Amino acid sequence: MVLEVALIDVLPGHEDAFAAAYASAHPVIAGTPGCRSVRMTRGVESPSRFVLLVEWDSVEAHDRNFRASDRFVRWRELISPHFTKPPLVEHFTDVPSGRSG
Repeated sequence: MVLEVALIDVLPGHEDAFAAAYASAHPVIAGTPGCRSVRMTRGVESPSRFVLLVEWDSVEAHDRNFRASDRFVRWRELISPHFTKPPLVEHFTDVPSGRSG
């Protein structure tokens, strides 16, 4: 499993419109094969900053099943009008804690 983290800066004054667009776009990404979960968070200190957290089966599932598909085009059509710039997107894997249970 990999965690996609996208840092999204939204135009000031567009926060509510972005949140509404995300609500419409959520099923587009959530229904993608290989997508395990999707969550959007909003900054407390910086309310125009959002963080998208998506769990994927693999980076390949994200790239092949979403980024290279019409789903990505639809997703971006819905949410990108509110961006100040393209999101910063990276993938992460868990670090074992060495603890059991």
